[in-house]
Amino acid sequence: MSSVAPWGRVLAVGAVSFFAIGRSAMAEDAPSNTSPAEEVIVTGTRETTQTQFTALSPIDVFSAEKITSTGSNHLDEAIATLVPSFQVKRLPASDGGQFVKPATLNGLSPDMTLLLLNGKRVHRSAYLQGNGAQAADMGQIPTAAIGHVEVLRDGASAQYGSDAIAGVVNVMLDNKPGFNFFSQGSQFYAGDGAAGQAGGRAGFALDNGGHLTVSTELSKSEPTSRSHQRADAIAFQNANPSVAVANPVQRWGNPDDKEIKSAIDFAQPVNDFAEAYAFGTFGSGKGISDINWRNPATNPTIFGNSASQKIFPGYSLTSRYPGGFTPREAINYTDGQGTIGLRDNTGDDLTWDVSTSWGTNDSQFLLYNSINASLGPMSPTDFNLGHQVQTEFNLNADSVYLLHLKELPDPVNVAFGTERRKETYQIVAGDAASYAVGPGAVVGMPAEANGFPGFSSQQAGTWGQVSYAGYLDVTVPLTKAWNVEMAGRDENYEEFGNTFNYKLASRYELTREFALRGSYSTGFKAPTPGELNSTSTSQGLDTKTLQLYTAGRLSPLNPVAQYFGAKPLKPEESSTYTTGAAWHLDSGLSGSVDVYQTDISKRFSLSSTHVITAAEQAQLIALGVPGASSINQINYYTNDFDTQTRGVDLVGSYGFDAGPGRTDLTAAYSYTFTTVTGGSLAASSDKTQKILFEQGTPRHNASVSSTYTLGPVSLMTRMRYYGAWTDSTGSASGTSTFQRFGGVPFFDAAVTYNFDEHALVRLGAENFLDTYPEKAAYQTSRGLVYSRNTPYDTNGGLYYLRLEVKY
Repeated sequence: MSSVAPWGRVLAVGAVSFFAIGRSAMAEDAPSNTSPAEEVIVTGTRETTQTQFTALSPIDVFSAEKITSTGSNHLDEAIATLVPSFQVKRLPASDGGQFVKPATLNGLSPDMTLLLLNGKRVHRSAYLQGNGAQAADMGQIPTAAIGHVEVLRDGASAQYGSDAIAGVVNVMLDNKPGFNFFSQGSQFYAGDGAAGQAGGRAGFALDNGGHLTVSTELSKSEPTSRSHQRADAIAFQNANPSVAVANPVQRWGNPDDKEIKSAIDFAQPVNDFAEAYAFGTFGSGKGISDINWRNPATNPTIFGNSASQKIFPGYSLTSRYPGGFTPREAINYTDGQGTIGLRDNTGDDLTWDVSTSWGTNDSQFLLYNSINASLGPMSPTDFNLGHQVQTEFNLNADSVYLLHLKELPDPVNVAFGTERRKETYQIVAGDAASYAVGPGAVVGMPAEANGFPGFSSQQAGTWGQVSYAGYLDVTVPLTKAWNVEMAGRDENYEEFGNTFNYKLASRYELTREFALRGSYSTGFKAPTPGELNSTSTSQGLDTKTLQLYTAGRLSPLNPVAQYFGAKPLKPEESSTYTTGAAWHLDSGLSGSVDVYQTDISKRFSLSSTHVITAAEQAQLIALGVPGASSINQINYYTNDFDTQTRGVDLVGSYGFDAGPGRTDLTAAYSYTFTTVTGGSLAASSDKTQKILFEQGTPRHNASVSSTYTLGPVSLMTRMRYYGAWTDSTGSASGTSTFQRFGGVPFFDAAVTYNFDEHALVRLGAENFLDTYPEKAAYQTSRGLVYSRNTPYDTNGGLYYLRLEVKY
């Protein structure tokens, strides 16, 4: 898998010849008359004139051209290519994580980075990851609609509320008039994973400075497979030469995806009073992925044995699946959000904005090519497992007042506002067959859909939470060179009460080209209704007592869970220190360096599993605890441990004329180190989870790139480096096996030809040297070649061709 396609070798030679150090969020693909460091930003500030260079906190800005230059049609993956401290895991065969990929900033939990669209909060995905994280899905925003993206790398809960512990990603939609169309095709060097995307944006200028833009994007990606044939499948084939056995019996790789995503952005002045506006996105899609193969030779209770013949005479699953079966997990989703509002940004001293936002994510899970063995011949092979639905409704009122004081060189910027949020989480039960305990369970035939049990009627329900907030954010220009910001936000949640968070920030401009900055902030991540109330359990039948039993994750509010120590979840709380410097030289060199420390307490995790003894069950029944008679082992989400994360971010860019053309160099480096400082992970004799939190992501990450433009042609080269990290897997004995993976660089390149200002073609390659990481030494028995938890893609080189037309 390490060979390079012939044209790839040619492209690599040309790319390396132009390679030079440098890349950051501030570089464009082509020269510009305006330095990115001078572009106005809107994230992390409510001032209307702040830029990257004058910002009090570290922030990156990416143009639409930068986002689309990565070759990915998913925003999260594009940002991960451009920001070293931002990482996305692919997680093949992971019961949902392969479809809703966890994206992290500074190595923190995915739901500790807040996602905004045009400055308004984006709803969460309905999918809860294994550790309880429930984050927004960046992949739902069509890249065709994006004007630019701002990434704030600092705590901002005092300004935005829950989730903004690591930072904020603010996606600004493109509202310029004009028409843009694109088409892109790609494929991996290995010959699989063919993908196609097409889309466009139509922007119209309306009377009195209004606008209307509509964007649509369609994509389809075929699956990849980086697998080898399982040893047990080879043995089964040798023992049964007349039976057709797929090779490989299961795929480890990207899922099969189909998506359609749209966006709209509208604004229209209303007389001389204000401006009415509305924007939103809508998407739907489907993904399918393999999970583990079921071997007929080693799963007699699934495929049938002498005991099962007593219940289902003459029945054997081998007649349906003679070569075993590989269940295929799938997701059908719809995702939508919309904001409408009225604002006045024209006032000399007072501006205001009132809005209402609504968002929802409905994820339906399905299972194909499987069985509920306990139903025998009555079982279907395809199952609707049920739905998870997240819905949010927000009301916001925001104002900014410029307070003029003769003692100060500039007005004091006073921002204030209120917010009401309502979150609702719903679980809809699946097909009865997906969670049924059939007659075959009496003799040990497994109940429920094999591979992924459906959501039962006992798990189904709807839960909500309402919160209210008010904030004040004041920026004072003490001198022309020295600005100080003070922000405070008070919130009250139905479930846990009040929380107050604040931020202090300062920036001092030593010269007009160099400034020092620093901040201290507190933050929080509130427990969601899904984390507080949802359950994930399975059922079976005890073959000795013939009693139903339930096992799995219970709500921390469940009486059985509380008997074993569960308590209502409290917010995860943080404190963040950041200090650094920014420069913007007349020579064209600009950049920043920032050092930070984030301490987080009461972090969410799954508790240890409690196996309920007969005596404990009897006591629970005596206490009248509902459902106690059928539960035999449980765990639950809990505020479990504390961590400290320290890091350094360095970014820089330099543009200059080189011969007849122009060179733009950019660079970014991130060092992130997390330690577990308290709680059960620090005290436990089992250090597995502690090691994974501290070593499970690379500490050192970097990205450097160069773009050389000569007339209508530009050549981009980029190097991405991911440092060493550790992964583990469990075993039947309960012990963990660890493997340390070394650092690995990947090289990207693209050649763009501009026919004129209206059309271009780009030929590019990600990982053009077709580099693969170290192979995983564990789980090879399941056909796994590369770790599922890598922070980078493991499919090898990918080439793509992109056409764009603009009017």
